[in-house]
Amino acid sequence: MEEYLLDVLFFFNGCRKECASFMAGLPVPFRYEYIMAETIFSQLLMLPEPPFKPTYYTLVIIDLCKALPGAFPAVIAGAVRALFEKIADLDMECRTRLILWFSHHLSNFQFIWHWEEWAYVLDLPKWAPQRVFVQEVLEREVRLSYWDKIKQSVDNAPGLEELLPPKGGPNFDFRAEEGSEKSGLSADLKNLVKGRATAREMILWIEENIFPVHGLEITLKVVVQTLLDIGSKSFTHLITVLERYGQVIAKLCPDQDRQLLLITEIASYWKNNAQMTAISIDRMMGYRLLSNLSIVRWVFSPENIDQFHTSDRPWEVLRNAVSKTYNRICDLRKEILSLKKTLVLAEETAVKAKAELETAESKLTLVDGEPVLGDNPVKLKRLKSYSEKAKEEEVSIHESLEAKEALLARALDEIEALFLSLYQNFCSLLMERLPDASIVRTLQELKSVPADSMAVDLEEPATMEVDDETGRPKTSQLNGVTKSNVYNIGEKEQWCLSTLGYLKAFSRQYASEVILFFFFGSF
Repeated sequence: MEEYLLDVLFFFNGCRKECASFMAGLPVPFRYEYIMAETIFSQLLMLPEPPFKPTYYTLVIIDLCKALPGAFPAVIAGAVRALFEKIADLDMECRTRLILWFSHHLSNFQFIWHWEEWAYVLDLPKWAPQRVFVQEVLEREVRLSYWDKIKQSVDNAPGLEELLPPKGGPNFDFRAEEGSEKSGLSADLKNLVKGRATAREMILWIEENIFPVHGLEITLKVVVQTLLDIGSKSFTHLITVLERYGQVIAKLCPDQDRQLLLITEIASYWKNNAQMTAISIDRMMGYRLLSNLSIVRWVFSPENIDQFHTSDRPWEVLRNAVSKTYNRICDLRKEILSLKKTLVLAEETAVKAKAELETAESKLTLVDGEPVLGDNPVKLKRLKSYSEKAKEEEVSIHESLEAKEALLARALDEIEALFLSLYQNFCSLLMERLPDASIVRTLQELKSVPADSMAVDLEEPATMEVDDETGRPKTSQLNGVTKSNVYNIGEKEQWCLSTLGYLKAFSRQYASEVILFFFFGSF
């Protein structure tokens, strides 16, 4: 049965409605909703990566819930509760996928969930995985909707409002009503943008009016926050600002130290919006205004290190940076492979055209020692033109190939430096914070280290057993079983577990590249 379901998922990739229809209509004499849920989740949470994009499995689950409204939603709810109960033992990559899937899933069903069942997470410490899971799901839901809508969705557990991300827009330090000198400079800068000043004109204005008086740090703060404020209205506004005035930012931030200040300003401006922080940094990296090494330095800065076990914010930025660098290499490799195939065809075409031309020229008639066009001068002229164009095409493709190979060599150097910096930061940080090896030798022993003021038995079994009428698990708090409201792992131990978990996730995802780099010195 499971193999048949896997075959359906495989063959209908890209056709999620047909896939759900086939899975929902199997002619079997028994209920198989649990097998479907287990099969889909096993694929969605497969390591190091699922066979297809996670969105595919998300959409199939949504369509199955709509196709089997009386059975499948309750099964999915039971699966979520079972995974939630064991979230502390779940791999960090799987946790991230589960958060992204669950928030996306709820967005298709009006964000309805029995949040009162999880209200007890408020009594857990801020680093407890269950509390962090609820917090991150709510943050992702706000991205997919808006703050007031998500607040309304947790009305049945009003205390969970505490876990919602901050409400509010950008944190702009230079509003016009403040009347300060820096606010005036920011207003003048906005007027330059409104007047469609060029990047060169803006750089000259900054060098004359801000930098000599206030120095680099204030100049950077005023310029970056002002440009971000202009681009804050929408993603399109941000892209437009970066395209028009990216040279200004590049002029102010040519090295890693200044780029670190730039990222700090982005994070400060968007401190109430993790999504826009990640998007802004990602776009600036795309425009080569930020290097991946400066992003690694920012992620491992003290203010972010303390969030490693309580927030996905710094990890999202780091994932984006590593992924963008790696994807650039993958794209270049594909382009080079395609160009090599095209070059072979172009060379064959050029050789064939040259041979045809030489054959035609060999048939020329000599008069007084000079070649004279034969019976078909038009054909000879056409063959000569075709041969020249084929040769030009071959040369052009060869030059393109050399250019792409140069870009690939540069990209490989970049990712080598990125991985080296990443693992150096991980190593130095973990050596500083991990317990002594004589005390803790394994992750399991690390988990067993008791918190100073917390102790609890967390051996309550998870279950997917579901009440037929309510769709709630028979062991839920609403059915008389009290949920544990304490967590027996201390903050330092949880920080180590989370950081090691993310290190493991990065190493597993890019294992082949990391092995080639460390053992062979190149890619």
